[in-house]
This record gives sequence, structure tokens and C-alpha cells, in this order.
Amino acid sequence: METIQSETVFRGRVFNVRVDKMRLPNGKIFQIDVVEHRGAVTILPIDENDDAWLIRQYRHPIEQDLIELPAGVMNVGEDPLESAQRELREEIGMAAENLTLLGDFFLAPGYSTEQMYVFLATGLYPAPLRPDEDENIEIVRIPVEDIMKYVKAGKIRDSKSLATLSLWRLGD
Repeated sequence: METIQSETVFRGRVFNVRVDKMRLPNGKIFQIDVVEHRGAVTILPIDENDDAWLIRQYRHPIEQDLIELPAGVMNVGEDPLESAQRELREEIGMAAENLTLLGDFFLAPGYSTEQMYVFLATGLYPAPLRPDEDENIEIVRIPVEDIMKYVKAGKIRDSKSLATLSLWRLGD
């Protein structure tokens, strides 16, 4: 395939949107909308009591509270490991002695460039940072042995948390 034209039609705080015109190998031309995203991290924090630290927060696009793993967008030029440590401190007020990369994946490659890096965080200790102004977060601690029950019961429903928990379980 060949990109024959590309135009950014929206610039936002978290992502940009561009419209690309593409030529297929058979010569046909089609248009695709692309969300340009700088990447993000998701973290599974587990404390010394074998509790997983999740968060409950309101998600306006779906008008619901969700229970999810701590996560966030990487700052420009920020390494995924640095981003994971910062997001832990902002969202649950804890830092981690150990951050282990579980893997990475593309969140929605049909229309977005967003690459998600996922980490296991252990050796948690208090180190709070001020949360982002637009976040209203409640910490939810779940025994690790019960976390998949939450998934099966539909209490954890966002894709980044489900993918992270899957990668974590594959490592067991």
C-alpha cells in the first residue's frame, strides 16, 4: 500500500487525528482516519499482602464508573518505565521497587497508533504525586486470588486492564 496524501485534521492534548488517502496494490484509492497517539502504560500493582491495587474512575465517553488498573499516557519523550512509575505515584500514591515489563500491544490498530506497555509493580511504598486535575480516582484493593473472579463477573471491563491481566496470567 502507498500513502498518497496525509492531512492532520485535529490536534488535541492527548492525540491528533489525520486523514490518509491510500492506494491499494490493485490501484483503488481509499481514505482512512488515523488517531495518532504517543503511547501509554498500564500497571498491575501487587502489594506485600497479595492485594492488587486498582482504581475506580468515571469515564465520560461511556458515562460510567469503571474499575481498572492504573494507567496513563506517556509524556513526550518519556520512557515507558518512567511513565509507569509516574502514573503509579499519581493514581495510587505508591511507587514500586520493581517494575517488570509484561509486554506491549496496540490498543486499536485499525484506526490508532497507540502502543500500550504493561508492567507488574511490586515492592510498593508510599510516594504520592499530585493527581491530574481531571481525575477523580478511588483506590480499590482486590486480593490477587479474586481478581479473575472480578473479570468473569464483568466488574473489570476495559481492554487495557483485561489485556494486562491476561499477559500477567500467561507469565504464571
